[in-house]
Amino acid sequence: MSLLDIRVPAVLLRIDRNPFHHGTLGAVRSLGRAGVEVHVVADCATSPVRRSCFVRGVHAPPPPGASPAEVARVLHRVAARVGRPAVLIPMDDAGAVAVGRVRAELAPVYLLPAMPGALPERVADKAELAGMCAALDVAHPETLVPDSARQAASAVARLGLPAVAKWSRPWLVPADSGLRSTVLVRSAQQARDLYARAGEAGSRLLLQAFLPPGPDRDWFFHGYADSGGLVRAGGTGRKQRARPRGAGLTSVGRWTENPEVHVLAERITEALGYRGILDLDFRRCGTTGRYHLLDFNPRPGAQFRLFTDTAGLDVVRALHLDLTHRPLPEGAPRPGRAFVVENYAPLSALRPAPAGRELAWHAPDDRAPGWAMWQLWGRHAAGRVCDRLRDRLRRVPAGRFTRLAR
Repeated sequence: MSLLDIRVPAVLLRIDRNPFHHGTLGAVRSLGRAGVEVHVVADCATSPVRRSCFVRGVHAPPPPGASPAEVARVLHRVAARVGRPAVLIPMDDAGAVAVGRVRAELAPVYLLPAMPGALPERVADKAELAGMCAALDVAHPETLVPDSARQAASAVARLGLPAVAKWSRPWLVPADSGLRSTVLVRSAQQARDLYARAGEAGSRLLLQAFLPPGPDRDWFFHGYADSGGLVRAGGTGRKQRARPRGAGLTSVGRWTENPEVHVLAERITEALGYRGILDLDFRRCGTTGRYHLLDFNPRPGAQFRLFTDTAGLDVVRALHLDLTHRPLPEGAPRPGRAFVVENYAPLSALRPAPAGRELAWHAPDDRAPGWAMWQLWGRHAAGRVCDRLRDRLRRVPAGRFTRLAR
């Protein structure tokens, strides 16, 4: 018999068009294995997620850049098809922000954590987060918000090079813009050029002091803050490899107990009155040893399945149990357990894992998404190679082709 109330379905919302979002597949499998009916509201036309045997239904998502009202209309249409109240789980920041704004409108047909609707947007906004950290006395990289291209150049001069550039609301960056949510700035001119594209990015440019990565410096915390504010499930993990290197998603992570990070995460959550699933990123300063909060994501992190305890509890199951008024089982942590994203770290997926390992795509009871991922990844990689070759050929002076032809 399932610990979860399988009479209550789950709806996963993802507005981002990334077909390689393995966190969505993790949530599908976590709930589906427990017998919950899982519906996915996402662009799954090419995504391996739709191939999972645990997906009951796939529904068209809101368009990129959709307003909260448009998101609400889509979710109401899905609710009508599902036919009964469901647990709603946003899987990206855009979805979490939109759901927070229209929480009252969605409450009759969806089960949602009880917290201020504006809070997901505040913690996801990088500029707001910097202010929150200052108010809570939580270490955070020095952050400057320029008001002109000249100020952007002055900011990097003050912060030192390289500096980190972020868009305060990265979920607003158009997918086809070529802009990345976070980049390393290596010159004052690069800072000026980025500032000039703020209108295109849809939010303010932030410049931050760069904290160098290194062994034992990149940490993350996943948890679920229940209706009483108690942080349940999840744990602390160490990022061993990232894509892009030093400033990207976790391609290899390990469950590593870190009481200092755990206590810090709980203090932040309690002070903000946050409820629901959270994913925090920290970097330890090599000089002071303090843990700096880099990001507060108001939704499941892509590697949340790393923190599956001996009772099978993870943050997604904790959310479903709590919102359906079921007790959360008491399991033991499993430190040493690894999480590997195979297409980003294929060799790590083949190495021995004595303490256990969770693969992002492959699973013995759900093989189709893994095979579909490799087919899609092969086409993706081949396309990138062709794009780079074309780009290099465009840079070759025409005279060189003439000389080569002779």
